[in-house]
Amino acid sequence: MEMKRPTRLHYFQHEPFEGLGSIEEWALLKGFSLASTHLYKNDSLPELEHFDWLVVMGGSMSVNDEAALPWLRPEKAFVKQAILAGKVVIGICLGAQMIANVLGSKVQYNEHKEIGWFPIHWDPEALRHTLFRHIPPSLNVMHWHGETFEMPLGAMPLAKSKACMNQGFLYKEKVLGLQFHPEFDEKSTDEMLAYCSHELQEGAYVQSGDKMIEQRHFIIPAKAALFGILDALANQNNP
Repeated sequence: MEMKRPTRLHYFQHEPFEGLGSIEEWALLKGFSLASTHLYKNDSLPELEHFDWLVVMGGSMSVNDEAALPWLRPEKAFVKQAILAGKVVIGICLGAQMIANVLGSKVQYNEHKEIGWFPIHWDPEALRHTLFRHIPPSLNVMHWHGETFEMPLGAMPLAKSKACMNQGFLYKEKVLGLQFHPEFDEKSTDEMLAYCSHELQEGAYVQSGDKMIEQRHFIIPAKAALFGILDALANQNNP
């Protein structure tokens, strides 16, 4: 009897300190194989046939920085190809903005920077969907962004916060964009504070590093929500 090939997850990393976080734990528990492209090292992009899932991680740059970062344009084109090829595509923060952008939506500065543990409020329609019905209506999650995306045409809005109206979307059942960071674990938080603490300028929705560390107990419910979403995606796409 032929052994079933493991699901292959490939991820794009834009910063040396912003990796998969708890998504790696989930993928290894599920028996997925992992491969990566580190764009900041000018790694080559993979072949489409070499993966089943693509995860596009966050980063301090903007999707609009094509002049300064020449790898952004081919990365965007590749993300669009992966979507058109019917891959499962997940974007976190910058990754969500990139997916929205390749689907035709603008990415621009948000009225407020949002950095720290703040609640998101899920859309009632989203909570009726198979991928999200395990999630409470309000969930405290980590944020670290200054820009936002317009909702892509044909996408289902997922959630909002006081500081940012568009916190996530689902497109054609296989493409998921999350503006917030459900994958952040203790290591992720420590590394962001080590490398990006200069961004913690005073603002209505910007917490201090001490406050973020104090509230790291929110990692557990955020991780549970994320793992439930990923489980449902895997069941839906890898029966």
